[in-house]
Parts: sequence; C-alpha cells; structure tokens
Amino acid sequence: MTAPKPWEWPEERWRGLVARVRAGRRLRPPSWPGGARCAVALSFDCDHETFEMGAGGEAIGRLAWGEFGRRVGVPRILSVLERHGAPATFFCPAVAALIGPEEPARIAAAGHEIGIHGWIHENTSLLDAATERELILRARDTLAKLSGRDPVGHRAAQWDTSPHTVATVKELGLLYDSSLMADEEPYELLLDGAPTGLVEIPVEWLRDDAVYFLFNRNPATRPYATPEDVLRIFLRELDAAWEEGSVFQLVMHPFVIGYRSRIWILEEILRHAAAKGGCWFATHADVARHALTHAA
Repeated sequence: MTAPKPWEWPEERWRGLVARVRAGRRLRPPSWPGGARCAVALSFDCDHETFEMGAGGEAIGRLAWGEFGRRVGVPRILSVLERHGAPATFFCPAVAALIGPEEPARIAAAGHEIGIHGWIHENTSLLDAATERELILRARDTLAKLSGRDPVGHRAAQWDTSPHTVATVKELGLLYDSSLMADEEPYELLLDGAPTGLVEIPVEWLRDDAVYFLFNRNPATRPYATPEDVLRIFLRELDAAWEEGSVFQLVMHPFVIGYRSRIWILEEILRHAAAKGGCWFATHADVARHALTHAA
C-alpha cells in the first residue's frame, strides 16, 4: 500500500504534526545587561571534516576543505574575537572535536562557549528516537571531557531536527536549543502544547554565511554574493535588532568565513556594533539565561 499523499492526510495528522513543537511565549527582556539595547550573539559551527563525513562522504579534497576550518579558520576567528573582547558560541560535532581535541580546550580557555552539534554532523531528522538520544548523549559527554565544561546548548546539524529532538534536549537538562526559525528573538519551546522551560535562540538562513558563500558540486551551488553584499545584509539585521531592542544572532563557519577575503566581515560587524553603542556581546547561553529570567 502506498503512503497517502499530503492532501489526503486526515486533519488529526497535519494538526498533530504542527503541534508537536511550537513557539511559546516570547522571551524579550525589558533590557539587556548593563542597560544595553541589543544582544549580539555570534556563533560558529565548527563542522570541519564532519561536513563531508556526516552525509557519508569520503572525498579527501573535501576533508581537506574541512581541515582548513580547523587549521586556519578557527585561529583567525579567535584572534578577531580577542581583539574586540567579544565572547561567542562554538557549536562542535563530537567527531570534529575528537579529530582535533586541542581545539575545544583552546576555545573554552579563551572564554567562549562550546555547544552540542551532533556526533558526526548527522542529519537528525533521519534518526529514530533512541539513536538520536544516544548520539546527543555521546556528543555531550565528549565535549564536556575535551573542553572541561558541560555544554548547556544544542544546535542540530544543518538544523535538521526530528519530532524527538526537543524532548531529548529537555530530558538532558539543557538550557537552550538553536536550530529552529519561528521568530527573530528568543522564545520558549512548546512540546505537544506544554511549555518546556527550554529557550530557543532562533537561527535563520539569511543570517548564515554558508548560504551566500558555500561551494558544492552536488547539489551544484556556487557563491553568489560578494563579501560586501553579505556584510550589508548582516548589518541591516544588526541595526534592525538594535532598533527593536532584540537579539542579533549570526551563524558562521570557520571553513567559510575564515578566508582572508571574508574574515574582515566579522571584524566589521564587531566594529559597527561597538561604534553604535548599547550592544551586549554574549554567548548563546548568556542570552538564554538572561532572556529566561528577565522576560516581561
């Protein structure tokens, strides 16, 4: 028997699907620490070699591309952040951390946050509940051992979540997730209509460097925007978040943003925010804690 087409689904199916995980109350506090008007939450997904391996790829050239992120990208990013005194969050697949175990320790020692980003950058939406739970547990324990800190945040690889992801993140006692896109500011996640106490720090593809710069043969994609164009988009997002008194959240990848002709984008964002004033540079965990405890 063939599966029913979407237009043949009974009402309880499509209602149940959308009701599994929903956005609850907005978590915008009246102000940010120090009276800041805007929170700036920078994040870096350290996929490295697992960007290739997570989908079953074994191409040596693409593994080397991932290695660039570890060898060149992360050191450049850490240098820029140090010059500007800006903390950030680094989401690390556990296998990527095991390949270069000195990296999580170095990131944590510099005062940045380490977050869970899958075991080997696997597509979570393809996993059964038990396998997904096991991989998140293994990833959490691995990152805690290598960084010396227990992770409190989760971001699904490629933002591919399953119907079980939020329940697993809640079960593990994590503070927040950063994989979903129901808003532009933090909100509480609902699971089957009930508040979870979990904070969602929402992502968006337009606030992701890979959307504009990534090169792929399959599916065939090419960089289509100049660094100047991408900077303008990011700064418009930052300015709008500042006007709203909200959060400017950004996703970058060391093997994408870390090149000489692109790393200046990060530098310019930090300069712009500092010159604008009223910006609180914070990790995702810091934003989640403040939003959860101070939301109106």
